[in-house]
Amino acid sequence: MSDYHPVFEMSMPIRWGDMDAFGHVNNTVYFRYMEQVRISWFEHLGLIGNHEDGQGPVIVNASMEFLRQLHYPGHVIGRMTIGKPGRSSFDTGFELTRADDPGQLYARGNARCVWIDYAAGKSVPIPDLLRDTLENAVLIKAS
Repeated sequence: MSDYHPVFEMSMPIRWGDMDAFGHVNNTVYFRYMEQVRISWFEHLGLIGNHEDGQGPVIVNASMEFLRQLHYPGHVIGRMTIGKPGRSSFDTGFELTRADDPGQLYARGNARCVWIDYAAGKSVPIPDLLRDTLENAVLIKAS
């Protein structure tokens, strides 16, 4: 992910309900953490939540490498990075650490976002605001 640039970081609580019968955070929850970081970044930019133009992001693929188990209680820090944008898509990277163990990587993942026209069900060019953000990446740390 050397061609990726950091754009967003946020803390999230590990909830009791995130754990499964084996006593650790279920693998599917890691994808939810990645989703929440991505959605929070879009919200911070003002790019979702207002579908007046009928356009927005969809995920066309996602992957996760599970490196260490997470356990309740605690907080995780999700960090999102982005790659160089194409016409209608861009790649995101994700890293997950614990707030009380910041030097240890617990998971890393990727997801490809495509900007689409929801009614037409087809990709459209990335909006100028998002393209400018992607091309001039600045790290935002959410409180």
